[in-house]
Amino acid sequence: MNDAVIVDAVRTPIGKRNGGLSGVHPVDLSAHVLRALTERNDLDPSTVDDVLWGCVSQVGEQAGGVGRYAVLAAGWPESVTGVTVDRACGSSQQSLHFAAAGIISGHYDIAVAGGVESMSRVPIGSARSATQFGKPFGPLVRQRYNGVEFNQGVGAEMIAENFGLTRAQLDQHALDSHERAAAAIDAGAFASQISPVKTTAEDGTVSIVDTDEGVRRGSTLSRLAALPTPFKDDGRITAANSSQISDGAAALLVTSSELAARRGWKPIARVHTVALAGVDPITMATGPIPATAKALERSGLSLSDIGAFEINEAFASVTLAWLQATGADYAKLNPLGGAMALGHPLGGSGARLTTTLVHHMRDNGIRYGLQSMCEAGGQANAMILELI
Repeated sequence: MNDAVIVDAVRTPIGKRNGGLSGVHPVDLSAHVLRALTERNDLDPSTVDDVLWGCVSQVGEQAGGVGRYAVLAAGWPESVTGVTVDRACGSSQQSLHFAAAGIISGHYDIAVAGGVESMSRVPIGSARSATQFGKPFGPLVRQRYNGVEFNQGVGAEMIAENFGLTRAQLDQHALDSHERAAAAIDAGAFASQISPVKTTAEDGTVSIVDTDEGVRRGSTLSRLAALPTPFKDDGRITAANSSQISDGAAALLVTSSELAARRGWKPIARVHTVALAGVDPITMATGPIPATAKALERSGLSLSDIGAFEINEAFASVTLAWLQATGADYAKLNPLGGAMALGHPLGGSGARLTTTLVHHMRDNGIRYGLQSMCEAGGQANAMILELI
């Protein structure tokens, strides 16, 4: 049986809302990382069997199959196919799961997995705002949950309360995320994974975006304590201890060990184990807890075998609840910062987390890394990667 290995992983910098990447169409942003894969790996794009591309708000500029149009925008042959995947925030991690399954089954020889989201250009919730076409979920789902409106911020508040997490703990976690991300930037830890993006303004001014834009330095707990809690009066969730609205894309080159050897590629990591979990859609963000347990059980590994964890920081309560439930080492959790500092470009975040994780594993000789993401509707992906 084939295995599935990640030969390379590349991403754009993560742009903040209305920041340096906001002038780039999401299809073109996707094309940028596809071209980077070809350049970095001497990849003949005609040999790619499929491009599996995550995207959440599939409306407007992100409608119509952004995965296929990314292929065409990159200048790849028309014979190369592309498909768009939506598993909410885990869309591009699911793309990698699908790509790995295709390689292992023999349906693919070479695949590219990744994703994009331009939240500046296609605002979060856009696909649900066209109410002239009705509301999502359907009457039977609403009946099952007594008409409760699914709201991730409200769910994050409920998680904080259920796990006894204080506002100060959440804010400190947010500060830690920014400090870790700033330290990673200063140390050049992202240099090998970022492909800088050249942008041209309407006046012809050319700029290069080469650094994640959301990282804030020098904040304090007292400053964060002054922020409002929009989801609940006297609540605990704020803009600071939530993930940022962002723009970005990431791409992963996936094949088998055997084919990589024939092509002269040196893979970074093997997709060791994948798992999924479903939970209550009201407190949907607890999904990484059972998904992690399922991945560990399926892999035969223990928590102590894992040298680094990338758990998406949708909200500080998500990652701190996961930490409390698993007993993992806080120092190994998002060691280069997470979505509260770096940002969360929805459909691109799963591939971004994998990109950060595999480069961190290679740079530090970490044998096993684990990634998991909560997803709207009460789901989660989890995955264990093994350094090669």
